[in-house]
Amino acid sequence: MVREQIESRGITNAQVLAAMRQVPRHEFVPEQWIDAAYEDHPLPIGYGQTISQPYIVALMSELLQPARGAKILEVGTGSGYQAAILAEMGAEVWSIEILEPLAKEAAVRLKRVGYDKVHVKRGDGYLGWPEQAPFEGIIVTAGAGQIPPPLVGQLKPGGRMVIPVGEEHAEQSLLLVEKALDGKISTHNVAPVLFVPLTREGTPTSSNGRGSASFGHDHSSP
Repeated sequence: MVREQIESRGITNAQVLAAMRQVPRHEFVPEQWIDAAYEDHPLPIGYGQTISQPYIVALMSELLQPARGAKILEVGTGSGYQAAILAEMGAEVWSIEILEPLAKEAAVRLKRVGYDKVHVKRGDGYLGWPEQAPFEGIIVTAGAGQIPPPLVGQLKPGGRMVIPVGEEHAEQSLLLVEKALDGKISTHNVAPVLFVPLTREGTPTSSNGRGSASFGHDHSSP
């Protein structure tokens, strides 16, 4: 998976590559999809959600550049795989999932696989986790209509946010948001992607939660 789907497509960060080799992706997919766990496309995880394709997970992790010991906020826990990759890279992760069953299942799974530095709660990820702010990095795994102001506020000066932004059920832009030491925000458009939408408390859950993603125009979401 790492050699053919990730390194060959330009991911060079040694920590990312090592984490992608180490984390057992098959532990984060439903039993009926285990045979496809290492293929380069999203897979269903229940509740209308998916685990993102390995390349997208690697790309977002590389863009985030978490240092060892960094405090990271993840919006959209899903199965817990992205959080596990960041934890394997040495970060401590606070992860929010709006769907309670996914949050509970991911918390149990992450503990079972050995990632004790991932803290999961059910909540509205748009609002972030103010009690734990500020964060050196923020990663959002569902498509937002805009960059959520609460997340910008919780990003530490010198920190990075990786977030897909765009219209619901349409091609989005994967953005790298950087906050300078003086608080100034700069935004870089990295690539076109396709994620399920980020939803808020009180909105229908049928289109809820964590993103499935495809890079460029290879829209392989199920």
